[in-house]
Order: sequence, then structure tokens, then C-alpha cells
Amino acid sequence: MIGSLTHMQLQELWWLIAAVVGSLFLFLTFVQGGQTLLFTATKDEQEKALIINSIGTKWELTFTTLVLFGGALFAAFPLFYATSFGGAYWVWMLILFTFILQAVSFEYRKKPGNLLGARTYEIFLAINGSVGLILIGAAVATFFTGSRFTLNEYNQVTWQTQFHGLEAALNPFNLALGLLLAFLARILGALYLLNNIDYQPLNHRLRRAAWINFLWLLPFLLFVLVSLVTMDGFAVDGVTGVVAMEHGKYLNNLLAMPVVACLLVVGLLSVIYGVAAARFLDKRSGIWFGGLGTVLIGLSLFALAGYNHTAFYPSSADLQSSLTIYNASSSHYTLTVMTYVALAVPFVLAYIAYVWWQMDSKKLTLDELSGPEADKMY
Repeated sequence: MIGSLTHMQLQELWWLIAAVVGSLFLFLTFVQGGQTLLFTATKDEQEKALIINSIGTKWELTFTTLVLFGGALFAAFPLFYATSFGGAYWVWMLILFTFILQAVSFEYRKKPGNLLGARTYEIFLAINGSVGLILIGAAVATFFTGSRFTLNEYNQVTWQTQFHGLEAALNPFNLALGLLLAFLARILGALYLLNNIDYQPLNHRLRRAAWINFLWLLPFLLFVLVSLVTMDGFAVDGVTGVVAMEHGKYLNNLLAMPVVACLLVVGLLSVIYGVAAARFLDKRSGIWFGGLGTVLIGLSLFALAGYNHTAFYPSSADLQSSLTIYNASSSHYTLTVMTYVALAVPFVLAYIAYVWWQMDSKKLTLDELSGPEADKMY
């Protein structure tokens, strides 16, 4: 069956696969969100230790998923990978640096005799959870606002600013989406910790943190949604491949793809319910509603950016240099082989889910921080 798929069908399939991986990464940013709560939701070192050891078993999943997302884009859409990572390299290098800070912090925060002290590493974790996510959100937002690059006949990229991607954070829409992602991660972090930690004083503050960060998120969410349905977008002629600006392009995409509109609405409602369940219904399962909602929102954004004859990586400097899932993809043969390999992905996800369930089947308590397993704690 896979062998009978056309090149166009494979291109659309692999954009969907990349969207799924990217949306799962958005869910897993609860780790980054939890890191930023170290200074706002805790009262003492014991509560900090509870948070760090709760998310410490998951931080590798977030980083691995981010790498997998980049790898999927590299294999399926190599021209995008070459253009973005070859031109906007400063923003990607800074994002990578914040994740290096995260890895070093989890490794050395409690090492005996470390020169920097535990608090310095906690600040590093907060930088990863704030600056790192804001920059990722700003980079993803360029799928809608465009980047200043040109491609020549040999597909060599020339970036039109000396900031090489960092300028994206100066665009109001890009910055709003970055802040939206950062506050959403804090919400998910609070909901995950609430579900994983059994310590009432901290649980009470985590419920409050989820609600407060939801209130902070609202203005950025409204700004992003209003901007999306009113902004001009980068439309691609289905026959000639010529890129032109279209008024209300992303609203038109929502109307043309009602399934995507439903995903967006259901995702938003699911996140809202997750927060409300934690704050007002005294439930601890809000992370699963918030996580599902985040994945659905991510899928809808990727669909809006790439489907319905839309340039997913548009150039604001030269419209005809814009990238689509059709002109930026690998060959039919490469995508076919990759699709066969991807058949193993559900089994990998099932294994991850099983291990996750095993690790989280028992809630983390203060007793474990001083028990026989304490030497394995972060």
C-alpha cells in the first residue's frame, strides 16, 4: 500500500508525521514549564527537590523529541532544514545552548563540591524553560510571518539580516506566540507536578500556579488567534507553484479544512478544562486534558501552515524563495523508504507509554527524598 502512494501523498503524509512529533514536543515542554516554577511555586529546598526529581525522569524525552523533530524535517524536507538551520543559525544555536544548560544542570546541580552552587543550576533550568521556549515559539511563528531569506538557482540561502534568525523575536506576533508557548509550558508543568507529587502544601500552590499562568496566557492567546484569522498569508498556486500574498489566508485555511478548525477548538477547550479541573474541581488528572489539548493545538497550527496550498516556510524578502511541502521535500524513493521505517514508531511510542506508566504509577513523596533511593535523586 505504501508503495502505491504518489509523491504528493507522501509529502503530505510526512508533513503530518512531522506535525505529530512537533506537537508531542509541545506537550513534553511541561518539563521546561516545571523548571520555571522552582522560584515561584516552592517554599523551601525540599519542595524544589520534589519538583526537580519529578521532572528529572522526563527531561531526556523532551530533548530527544526535539532532536527527532529536527531529524524528521531533515530527512523529509531537507531544503527547509538547510535553509533554516543554514541561515537562521543564531536563533537555533541559542536554543541549543539553553538545552545544553538544562542537561548540565540536571547532571551537576547536586554534585558534591560543584563550583557554581545549586542555585546557579536552578537559574540555568529557568533560562531553558523561559528563553529557550520563547525562541522556539518565535521560530515556529515564522511559518506564518515569514523570514528574510532568498534562495538562488542552486538553492543556496542568503539571509538578509545580520541577526540570522534572532530578528524573529522582534515581530509582535512571533513574540506573542513565544510567550504563549512559555506560559502554556508553565501550565502543563504545574498540572504534571500536581499529578506526580503527593505533598499537599506544594499541590495547593501548583493548582494556583496553573490558574495564574492561564490568566497570563489569555491575552497572548487572543492576540495570536485574532492575528491568525486576520493576517495576510502566503498562498501557493496549485498549478504554477507561484507564491502570492492572500488576504485572510489562514482563516480561509480553517474554513477549507473544518477538521483542522475542530482540532483547534477541541484543543483549546481541553486545555481550559484541564486548568479548571485542577483549580476548581480538585482533580489531579488535568495534565492529560491539557496535554491532549496541546497536541491538538499543535497539529492544527502545523496544518494551517503547510496544507491547502500554503508556503510553510515563507520568505518575506522574496516570495518565490518560499518553501512548501512540495518543493522542499525529499524524493519519492526516500520518502517511501522512510515511511516503511516509520511503521515501527507506534511500537516505540507504546513502549515509552508503558515505561512512563511504570515510573509514574507511584506518586513522589518527601519520604523518597531521604529513603534508600535518595542517592539516585537529582
